Amino acid sequence: MTPDPFGTAALRRAVLDAWAASPARFREDANAEEDLLRGGYRDRWFVELAQNAADAAERAGTTTVLRVRVVEGELLVAGAGAPLDADGVAALASLRASAKRDGGGVGRFGVGFAAVTAISDAPRVVTRTPDGATAGVAFDRARTARAVAEAVVHAAADELARRDGAAPALRLVWATAPGELAPPAGTDTEVRLPLRPGTDPAVLLALAAAQAPDLLLALPALRAVDLPDAEVARTEEPDAVVVGERRWHVVHAAGTVPPALLADLAVEDRARPGWRATWAAPADAPFGPERPDVLHAPTPTAERTTLPARLLATVPLDPDRRHVRAGAVTEHVLAAAAAHYRALVAARLADERPDLVPRPALPASAVDASLRDGVLAALLTAAWLPAVAGGDLAPAAARVLDLDPLLDAVADLLDAVLLLPVDPRLAGGRRAAALAGEGVTRVGPAALVDALAGLDRPVAWWGALLGGLATVPALATPAAREEFDALGVRLADGRVVHGMRGVLRPGVHVPLAGRLAAAGVPGLRVAATGLDDDPAARDLLVALGARPVDGPALLADPALREAVDRSVDEAEAGADPDALDALDALAALVLDLVARGGEVDRALGALALRDAGGGYRRADELVLPDGLLRGLVDPDGPLGVLDPAVAEAHPRPALVALGVLDGFAVLRDDAPTGPDHDLDDEETWWADEVDGLDEIGAPLVAVRDLELVAPDRWDDAWPVLAGDREVREALGARPVGADHEGPQPYTAWWLGRHGRLAGRAPTAWRLPGAGAVEGLYDPVPDAVAARLDPAFLAAIGVRTRPRVGGPEDAADLLDRLADPGRVVTPAIAAGAHAALADAVAARRVTVADVDPPDRVRTADGLVHDADPGRDVPPAVLDRAQLAAVLPPGVLVLPGAGDPALLADLLDLAPASERLRVTVRDGGRAVPWAAIPAVVAWAAALGHPVPDGALVLHDRLRVLVVDDERGGAPVEHTPSAWVDGDGVVHTDDPVRGLLAALAG
Repeated sequence: MTPDPFGTAALRRAVLDAWAASPARFREDANAEEDLLRGGYRDRWFVELAQNAADAAERAGTTTVLRVRVVEGELLVAGAGAPLDADGVAALASLRASAKRDGGGVGRFGVGFAAVTAISDAPRVVTRTPDGATAGVAFDRARTARAVAEAVVHAAADELARRDGAAPALRLVWATAPGELAPPAGTDTEVRLPLRPGTDPAVLLALAAAQAPDLLLALPALRAVDLPDAEVARTEEPDAVVVGERRWHVVHAAGTVPPALLADLAVEDRARPGWRATWAAPADAPFGPERPDVLHAPTPTAERTTLPARLLATVPLDPDRRHVRAGAVTEHVLAAAAAHYRALVAARLADERPDLVPRPALPASAVDASLRDGVLAALLTAAWLPAVAGGDLAPAAARVLDLDPLLDAVADLLDAVLLLPVDPRLAGGRRAAALAGEGVTRVGPAALVDALAGLDRPVAWWGALLGGLATVPALATPAAREEFDALGVRLADGRVVHGMRGVLRPGVHVPLAGRLAAAGVPGLRVAATGLDDDPAARDLLVALGARPVDGPALLADPALREAVDRSVDEAEAGADPDALDALDALAALVLDLVARGGEVDRALGALALRDAGGGYRRADELVLPDGLLRGLVDPDGPLGVLDPAVAEAHPRPALVALGVLDGFAVLRDDAPTGPDHDLDDEETWWADEVDGLDEIGAPLVAVRDLELVAPDRWDDAWPVLAGDREVREALGARPVGADHEGPQPYTAWWLGRHGRLAGRAPTAWRLPGAGAVEGLYDPVPDAVAARLDPAFLAAIGVRTRPRVGGPEDAADLLDRLADPGRVVTPAIAAGAHAALADAVAARRVTVADVDPPDRVRTADGLVHDADPGRDVPPAVLDRAQLAAVLPPGVLVLPGAGDPALLADLLDLAPASERLRVTVRDGGRAVPWAAIPAVVAWAAALGHPVPDGALVLHDRLRVLVVDDERGGAPVEHTPSAWVDGDGVVHTDDPVRGLLAALAG
């Protein structure tokens, strides 16, 4: 073989002559190569070498493995195929003059090889010639610069100097030196690239590894890319290409550009009117708006796309091979490729097809816009959407249920009901918007609910439907569930009704559900037994408003409450036997719910129950046949006796909880706000004991129906009340003698006023040991004291001390004080007067509430006329020292009470207002602290010695003028006296100390 088999010397001479003849040509060539390197061909060295290798293999009618290695600073890329020839060398050494003019191959214009100059300044191409010899060509940027200098191309030399000696690398070509090694075995051509200083081979190999899968998909002539650490292979299947571990579903198309459009192409492109296109859809995850791709022509461009599949098409490109050249040919090829997209969709399995429909999105480029329009138009009218009955439908004729996803069994149930032509499992979730854009009609939840209304299907069918719908993620949100509020539900009576809100789920309470059906309560709808056996169906029923069949829920149900409220009216209306049976069933239902622990309130006492006379009464107007209360109430009163058969059929606690009386019933209200509990005389109690307080301060616990005790049965009633723990709690019983705090409990108040203890109100008696009211009240009879304990007696109002609860109490106590037949000691009278004054102070009594008494009890223990017209009218002792100058028969002792309030109540004057007292002269002032006896007694009494001095008299004398009696002043000799200035006068220092301390 000749040393220069490709005629490189002639090629160099031609280039140098051209540069010498036209100095601007050198500049143009240098600029063009630089523009390609810095522009569209940056980082494309591996793409361009792969395209060249694929073209060579295609021209040879074979496929190749592209071998990539790095050896001693050189990047080596080799492949099998047609060897390099003279035309190829000429193309490599020129710009935009490709050797590929026969319509084959991928590269165009012969510019792609320029990409290697990004990593090498001296590339070589070595090939195996048809006769088996080795030949090659070499390019060298530095050698080119020397050749320009040696050829004395002055203009080019000047331009080279301006470029700091950087000559174009690919315009001058030389034959490789003798001894150049042949390409590796199994290959025909190898590109050898000495790497520029600072270039990292690992980065180049990583780039090749990253680009290899896309290149193998785009270039069928490449069978594999063999890298130092791995090999990425391509294998063909009938409708798929597998690259590495990724499968691509592909559809190929080809055609010819109409002659009328070729005028838009460059002259050399007109010789290649044919076009090819491949749609490739990744099997693992389609592309889309969130995962965009690029158009491949057939190698990657910069034209972004948002379609689910990749398009590889031979469209005209700009010289940088990154962007499509706009024009009629490009639009024709893109439109033709888009028309074939439906074949890609139709070739896939039924459940994969909707994933290939483009989802709504803004186009990512002008190319993407053209492709999206074409693809959507092609899919709109093509039959590709799988039908339930078999075959394919065009989207415009399709209807699909707008729920995703659905279980197969549920989809089959709904297909039969709605006659949906499209399996709803194919059109939900992220597919919904895409198919809606294609014209698929979506059947929403409202239409589904309407279709199910009144549908006659077995309970098992309804249960399966509910269980399946429960798995639909869309129903997990409250807003979505609202659309199913009217979903049909099969009831225990066989009906199918709209809406599950309030429907009762039988669950495990099947017998209870039967009782519900027997009661026939309007508004209480019970789902069919077995409907909620599936936990998922049960959860959906609950989410849509169904409630469990259990006591607490049912007893609070408004429909049940309404039925209870009108039950007595219906019984009294003379209903037919069937209606009365329903009333009995209602009673049995409610009592069963109460027995199961349902919460009961007073309103349920309105339930109609059979009484012993065969009629019906409210539950809270009945007593048990053997109840403690039965023998205590008036037989002609408002209470009836429960039918013994009803009493025997139901637990006693349930009957009592419902309001049927056994003993005395106790009412509780944790936060009472007024006299609204239907208790006898409750308004009066509230006015006497509660009004004026900020709050009661405790829950209201009260015994009800006390007014129903027959007047002649109180002696029997007291032991029953005393033996009931709840009654004693309602009484608020305290130890005997304990101070009363807060309002008197209703029960104690009522019993004290209205009960009859030995023929009198309990407040008319006192306990046998109650000395504080001895003489005022009689002790309870011995028989009573023997049967009832003192604490209970005190709680129901039997007196232990003087207390005035209101005007009636005040009038009664004044009458007792004025009764001359009662023996009342001055101390007891003083305590009673103090209780009266305290009642006025506490506003339990006002002066206007009580008439002033005609007679009063005075300090001598006797009863005196209170008439102001008598000679010596009584007065209220308001200063203790006045007792020494007034006779006891005219003094009313106030005890510890306020004398002024007592005087107002009794309509008497305070004693201090009727007397004028003058101390006679003769004493001497002596400091308190100077008298030993005073000092000793003050210490004994626990008081400091008073400040100042007292006036000590040999014999203290005072002159008293009684304005009520009139007459001359009367001299008295008290042991001590405090004058109007607060000075103590005394003839006994110790008594004087007591007077000073008394104030």
